[in-house]
Amino acid sequence: MKRVKTILLPLCLILLQPATGQVKTGADLLFEKYFNLVKGKRVGLVTNHSALLSSSKHLADALFVDKRTKLVALFGPEHGVRGDAPDGKSIQHGVDAKTGVPVYSLYGATNKPTDEMLKDVDVLIFDIQDVGVRFYTYISTLSYAMEAAAEHKIPYVVLDRPNPIRGVWVEGFVREDPLRSFVGLQSIPVAHGMTVGELAKMFNEEGWLKHGVKASLTVVKMEGWRRTMWYDQTGLRWVKPSPNMATLKTAVVYPGTCFIEGSNLSEGRGTDHPFEYIGAPYVDGRRWAEALNAYRLKGVRFEPVELTPQTMENVTIHPKYEGQKCSGIFVNVTDRDIYEPVKTGVYILSTAKRLFADSLMWRGRYIDLLAGTTKLRTAIDAGVPPAKIVGMWKEEVVKFDQIRKKYLLY
Repeated sequence: MKRVKTILLPLCLILLQPATGQVKTGADLLFEKYFNLVKGKRVGLVTNHSALLSSSKHLADALFVDKRTKLVALFGPEHGVRGDAPDGKSIQHGVDAKTGVPVYSLYGATNKPTDEMLKDVDVLIFDIQDVGVRFYTYISTLSYAMEAAAEHKIPYVVLDRPNPIRGVWVEGFVREDPLRSFVGLQSIPVAHGMTVGELAKMFNEEGWLKHGVKASLTVVKMEGWRRTMWYDQTGLRWVKPSPNMATLKTAVVYPGTCFIEGSNLSEGRGTDHPFEYIGAPYVDGRRWAEALNAYRLKGVRFEPVELTPQTMENVTIHPKYEGQKCSGIFVNVTDRDIYEPVKTGVYILSTAKRLFADSLMWRGRYIDLLAGTTKLRTAIDAGVPPAKIVGMWKEEVVKFDQIRKKYLLY
C-alpha cells in the first residue's frame, strides 16, 4: 500500500493565519516550494480555465514555458481545458491552441484517462476550482483521473484550492450505491465541506477507487486558508468555475437549487441569475414566494420575479422555456452564514409540488441522481412535510462526518 504524502505547514504558522487575507493556492506553491514534484518529468495536467496563478497566468502556460519540466498532455473536464464549452456539451479530443499540447477530453465518450493518453506521462497533476458540491462533475474527474494514475503507477499531485462556500458546511443526502453516476460518483453528501485535496485523500485512503487501487498521492496544501472562509475572503480573484457559476452568490444557493434541474422548472439557465431565479410558465411567483416566506427559513427571503430564458453563447444552449415568459422566485440570501442551501432546495421543490401539483413534473431519473437517493422524490410526491424530509439525512451525515474528519488538512 502506498502512503499518501501531504505537504503541511508548521502548526504555529497555521494558527497565526488571519480569518481574511491572501491565500496561496497549491498551484502557486508548486512553483515557490515544491517544483521537485515535476522537475525533469513529463507532466500530464487535468485542468481548466480556473487554474490561475497569482500572476493571472494559467498553470498550463506556466508549465509549458518552464524549461525544467515538459508539459506533454492536457486533460479537460466538463466545459473543456479553457472553460469555453456550454453546459452538458460533449467535448472532443484535440490540440490546445495556445500551447500546441494534445488535449484529451474527460467529458463525453471518455471520463477516465486511457492507456494511450497516459503513455508519455511521468506525473499527473490535478488543478481545478471546485464549488463544494457532490454533483459538480469536477470531483468525479478528480476521482477517475486518480484511479487511472493508480492503475498506471503514475504519481498523482493535487494542487489544492479553496472550497468557495467554506469547509465547514455538510448537508444533504449521502449518495446511495444504485444511483452512482457522473453527478454522484462517490458516496458523499450534497454539500461535503471539503477541498479537492481532502476529497482526494478520502477517495484514495478509504478504498473508493475501482478495485480498491491506491494512488501515490501528494496533496500540495494551500497557505492562509481557513475552513470558515468564504471565497471572497481569500484575496483570490473569482473566476467562474463553469459558465453558469457566475458569482459566489450562485455558488451559495447552488447546493439546493441545482435540484431544480431534475424537474420541469427552469433553474434560471439562460438568465443573468442562474440558480438564483427559478420559475416556469405555469408558476405563480407571488403565491410561491409568500408560501416559502411563511416558513421563515434562516438567512433567505423569496421574491417574485419574471424571467425569460435565452440561449447565451458559450454558456447555455436552448435552456428550458427558451423565449417564454416565466413567473418565479428569486432566492435572495440575506445571511449566508446561517443559510441552509440544501434544506432550502427541499422546501422550494416541496412547496412547488403542493402549489402546482398538476404541472410540476420530474425529469425522469435525473432528480434521483442529483439527490443521490429516491427518497427526496418519493417523499415530495407523497406530501411528506419538508421538515421531515430534511430530517431523513441527519444520521447519514453524522456517519459521513466521522469519515470526513480523518482527512481534513486545515
